[in-house]
Amino acid sequence: MSKSPLRKDKTCLNCNYVVENRFCPNCGQENTDTRKTFHHLFIHFFEDLTHYENAFWKTIKNLFLKPASLTKEYLSGKRLSYLAPVRLYIFISFVTFFLITIFPTNPDDLVNTDQTTTVPVKDKNGVVKDSVIEKKIKLSEMIKADEEAQKKKHVTNQEQNEGFLNFGYKNVKELDSLQKNGPANQKLNDIEYTIVKKSLIVKAKNTKEEMMEKFLEEAQHNFPKVLFIYMPLFALVLWLFHGKKRWYYFDHGIFTLHYFSFLLLSVLLIFFFKKIMDCFVENSFTHFIRILGKAITYIWMFYYFFPAHHRFYGETRIISFLKSITMFCINVVLISALLLAFIIYTFINIH
Repeated sequence: MSKSPLRKDKTCLNCNYVVENRFCPNCGQENTDTRKTFHHLFIHFFEDLTHYENAFWKTIKNLFLKPASLTKEYLSGKRLSYLAPVRLYIFISFVTFFLITIFPTNPDDLVNTDQTTTVPVKDKNGVVKDSVIEKKIKLSEMIKADEEAQKKKHVTNQEQNEGFLNFGYKNVKELDSLQKNGPANQKLNDIEYTIVKKSLIVKAKNTKEEMMEKFLEEAQHNFPKVLFIYMPLFALVLWLFHGKKRWYYFDHGIFTLHYFSFLLLSVLLIFFFKKIMDCFVENSFTHFIRILGKAITYIWMFYYFFPAHHRFYGETRIISFLKSITMFCINVVLISALLLAFIIYTFINIH
């Protein structure tokens, strides 16, 4: 609470309401002098920052370790001690998107490959040769060698991936030929043609392992987008299953915001954990720690909804468990349809 002296005028500067005490009963603004010294400004800033940090860490702790506690506290009216649900979700979502975007997915991306060292070339008499001509020759040889390597890799990948994502076409040349000269009943529409052509290009450039690795990386990047789009549907399912309670859709929406904030926070923690583990030399111990850390987080992500649902809606454990399982199956079907669109989008954008 601010220690600034109260104004003698009892009219609120914000809403013109009569203020009997320190805070306006209409809008909540403190009825103190608006002109502050630097000392008061500094103290006020420090108090706000401390309050925000305390509220933030208290919110994060309860969100991650105490399922549904934040939602119950918020709907019961205890709101100043925690971050608001919308602000919490936006903050975690922003941090997740930002960090996943700025951090390279491959540690090798941090290496600057454009830096070269020029070494003068001398003959046996110590005379410097025309290094420019030699560099051009070497560069030409490197380009040819790289082209040959790419051709070999192209053929090898086609052979290895022959039975993987097989659409009935060997390569893009065969697809284009049939699309141009084949019978009408064998031609693909524009969407099918784009997907099949892109899949053939990706298969030619990558092995199965490389494709799966890139796909999982892209899927991880798209996961927050899927959550954001799916939130209204998730709240609707909750509303349909608990319609007899005559709760507002808003109540289910607050539960959804907190639950999806938890999911995003878990994704963020997994991301941080992966980056930290990448700093250590890979061996059997660090590999075990990496697997253990991810396993614990994924299990907690899956289990979290069951106690959260039980504690928030206050039903018996059996009824709550049965409803949770049913909703889980329904949500799997709905989110699978949404993920299918993102899978196609992700696959098309693999390079």
